[in-house]
Amino acid sequence: MMTLEEIATQIKSDNPKKQLIYAFNGVGKTRLSTVFKELFDIDKNTHETREKVIYYNAFTEDLFSWDNDRMVFQIKNNQFTQWILQEQGLNNRVVDNFQRYTNNRILPRFNEDFSEISFQIRDENNEKTDNIKISKGEESNFIWSVFYALLEQIIQERNILEEDNRSTQQFNILEYIFIDDPVSSLDENHLIELAVDLANLIKGSQSDIKFVITTHNPLFYNVIYNELGMKKGKILTRDKNNILELIEKSGDSNPSFSYHLHLKWILENAIKTQSIQKYHFTLLRNLYEKTASFLGYTKWGDLLPDDKNLYYARIINFTSHSTLSNEVMAEPTEAEKQIINFLLNHLVETYHFYKIE
Repeated sequence: MMTLEEIATQIKSDNPKKQLIYAFNGVGKTRLSTVFKELFDIDKNTHETREKVIYYNAFTEDLFSWDNDRMVFQIKNNQFTQWILQEQGLNNRVVDNFQRYTNNRILPRFNEDFSEISFQIRDENNEKTDNIKISKGEESNFIWSVFYALLEQIIQERNILEEDNRSTQQFNILEYIFIDDPVSSLDENHLIELAVDLANLIKGSQSDIKFVITTHNPLFYNVIYNELGMKKGKILTRDKNNILELIEKSGDSNPSFSYHLHLKWILENAIKTQSIQKYHFTLLRNLYEKTASFLGYTKWGDLLPDDKNLYYARIINFTSHSTLSNEVMAEPTEAEKQIINFLLNHLVETYHFYKIE
């Protein structure tokens, strides 16, 4: 049996540039991030931990609280938000990120000392309503937008080789950035966009900072895994006897949480609700690849209909190899939507996926 402390120690000792961990909710991944931080707790009086590890998790939200009487979102005094908002003046970047991942009709407005935020919303007629209360999901996305702006600036600072040329020295000994599930209440389009943005940020880090990402969301796991070009991931499990284990997994296909069935459900739901987007071709290809691997085929294209094998392979390759952050968001044609429907049915019927009657 492994404790969270032992798993955190294993993550630290593995020591790669980036680690990606999947865990079902309730397994303990949020607590894992705080336990991991405590491994660096050498001197509490000098805040050594804070200088070596920065983490984002559900506890990060404790820095923010809602004042229902004045209808403002308050920020507790801390060095990081002060640095990012006051010293670096990145409040506009925070607003841009928040609107991109949620709703561009909602406008966050900071007060003068950046200790609280009020929110304004515009309706379809451009009529404005001040001091609205945003949803819990929007609160989480706002907090992530602040943290993401902090990450961008940290990586930019550490990419400067000469320490004396950096605008701050407080991140000079930072070793790890631990990110736990920044995907609360996001739809699939915005979830993919956030995952791609985060992966690009990590790829742009030229320093020796290491990244640990944990998530319970299979789609987020898959996008991060592929965007970072990873060869292995991990899954954190807890069995009925409360025994924890950190298992290494090769490939983005993770049968431990039936990711192929999740892909199938996403595609079926998109067809049913008539909400097919071009990124669904990426998911369709992924489902074909996983089925081919399971059945022992060397090429996923071997599973396509024989009469138009090359034709359908070209269509899937063309659409799934476009970059997720732009072309993949484009609206597909009606013909492309029919192809997704046809090829999904072909895969399910021909290769005998289990059906619940």
